[in-house]
Amino acid sequence: MAEDGEEKLLATVQHIVQTLGSSDTMTEDILKVFSNYDGRLSLDKIYAARGAVAAAAGGGGERSMPASPTLPPPPQAAAIPGSSARPPVTSMERTVRTLDRQISQFVTMDRLIWADSGDADTFLEAVDDLIGTVQELDAAGTNRALLDRADELLSRCMARLEDEFRALIERPDDAAPTPPGGFASDASDDDEGFYGGTTHNDDAYGDDEPIPVAKPVTDYDVVIDALSPGSIANVHQISRRMVDAGFGRECAEAYAAARRGFVDESVARLGVRPRTADEVHASTWEDLEFDIARWIPAFNMVFRILVPSERRLCDRVFDGLAPFGDLAFIAAVRTQALQLVSFGDAVSSSSRSPERLFRVVDMYEAVRDILPDLDPVFSDPYSAALRAEVSAVCNTLGSSIKGIFMELENLIRRDPARVATPGGGIHPITRYVMNYLRAACGSRQTLEEVMEGDLSAGGRAAAPVDPDRPTSALAVHIAWIMDVLQKNLDTKSKLYRDPALACIFLMNNGKYVIQKVNDSELGVLLGDDWIKQMSTRVRRWSMDYQRTTWGKVTSVLQIGAPGVGGLPAKAMLQKLRMFNTYFEEIYAVQSEWVIADDQLRMDIRSAVEDAVMPVYAALIARLKSAPETGRDLYIKYTPEDVEAHIRQLFEGAAK
Repeated sequence: MAEDGEEKLLATVQHIVQTLGSSDTMTEDILKVFSNYDGRLSLDKIYAARGAVAAAAGGGGERSMPASPTLPPPPQAAAIPGSSARPPVTSMERTVRTLDRQISQFVTMDRLIWADSGDADTFLEAVDDLIGTVQELDAAGTNRALLDRADELLSRCMARLEDEFRALIERPDDAAPTPPGGFASDASDDDEGFYGGTTHNDDAYGDDEPIPVAKPVTDYDVVIDALSPGSIANVHQISRRMVDAGFGRECAEAYAAARRGFVDESVARLGVRPRTADEVHASTWEDLEFDIARWIPAFNMVFRILVPSERRLCDRVFDGLAPFGDLAFIAAVRTQALQLVSFGDAVSSSSRSPERLFRVVDMYEAVRDILPDLDPVFSDPYSAALRAEVSAVCNTLGSSIKGIFMELENLIRRDPARVATPGGGIHPITRYVMNYLRAACGSRQTLEEVMEGDLSAGGRAAAPVDPDRPTSALAVHIAWIMDVLQKNLDTKSKLYRDPALACIFLMNNGKYVIQKVNDSELGVLLGDDWIKQMSTRVRRWSMDYQRTTWGKVTSVLQIGAPGVGGLPAKAMLQKLRMFNTYFEEIYAVQSEWVIADDQLRMDIRSAVEDAVMPVYAALIARLKSAPETGRDLYIKYTPEDVEAHIRQLFEGAAK
């Protein structure tokens, strides 16, 4: 009796379905309503009854259902040519069809799904079910058509997820609930970021307006939180679904595309513009120096703040989803990072004029100092190439520094010996080289590191450098430059026809070199022995000057001992006249000569006085005591006059 009642109930359901089920979708919906209402109307029983009716209609079986309207064929069963019945609909087909309806209403939305957290949760649940269904169908491998349909639905789903993903990254406020009152919340003061200005709005600046340049930053211990924790959680949910669905690479590309604009604009705000190697090589040094002055802080900002912040954000978005987080990170930052690196390469391969040393050293130090901090940022295999590029530009800048020092040597060698320096003064090449080396020693540790070639493949100093030893690579190099300079000065001294003036020239330049070495770190590099050797040279040139200039004067004044064998008065008068002539010639010429160093000038004058005054005073005394000349003796220069004239020597044309 109970069985007859259940058969009648099933027959009634068939009649209702046939009457109201105008489409396959509506038929399935009606069946689900009945199956949920009464346990006796489960889908399995309904479709079993439908199969029995279909069999009775086709094959004339012994048993048939009570006379009643037949249940329509299953909604998903396709009519098979030559067959009078459709195969029963499987539960997997019903699942795919249900997921299609659920997901379609979301992917066709004209607003962000994540604008409503409830919609987002429902959509993600459907996505999870769809991913599981696709995996089951793929593992079974028995229904290729259904798998293709599910894959097509999954592709549509992933496309919408990708749109949501990019929107949440690029415009996180669009997904934020609207605060009471209907107005979006104002940006807080903490959103100024590392630019020192307000957060950028894409519509804030017209296409023709320049992007504001960032204010200088000295504290690089800063992290940019581009997304709020809630936004990061949302995009992480999406990235996990896309990776699970086999769309990890597409997700990484979408992330990179969404963040690349921010990275590009950040670098533009730092005042750095793309420059090709040809443009760099063709630039004047004034323009290039300006670009370098902007490049150094920009390089620090990008590799100390921007890139680590992007790595931090990427690791949180793709937490547990390696290697797609690494792919997304390097794709987002690579272009701008390589732009900065390529500028360094272009500068290092450009002209190696000596005046460029100091800016190139600044660039080298900026890159070198940042290399250890890059290890945790570029620790994955996909970032290793960029880490190697940064290390390589450090080495090329170091090679450029070496090349600049070689060019300095060549500049000294090529400096022509054409015109003698007036008065035997300090030559411009001496001033240039010594001031240059003195300034260069301000970066002594860096230069020592470069000259030693102690940068390992990883970009670090292989061993501590002791630049205080006189045998260090930098000390040897500078000593060689000093030797080249001295040889050049020796050549220039030959321009003077007067050997005495050549000695004055060498003394002036030698003394200047010693002064610059003593009051700078050059003294530490070159050492005491080098300074002693140079001082000995100066003394030798001083002695050569005295012998060349005053040797004949003192020989004229020699009169021998008084008494028997002494010179007669007439001969002594002749010597006095010769002295007057020599002395006037020397004074007329050498009062225009120059000894720049006060102490050296005093020392030379004292040496001349010591050589001349005793013999001259003796001559005058002998003449005064001689009977033949005592009364009518005319003395043009008293000893005091001679001493006064000697003290006026080497004052130069300004005397």
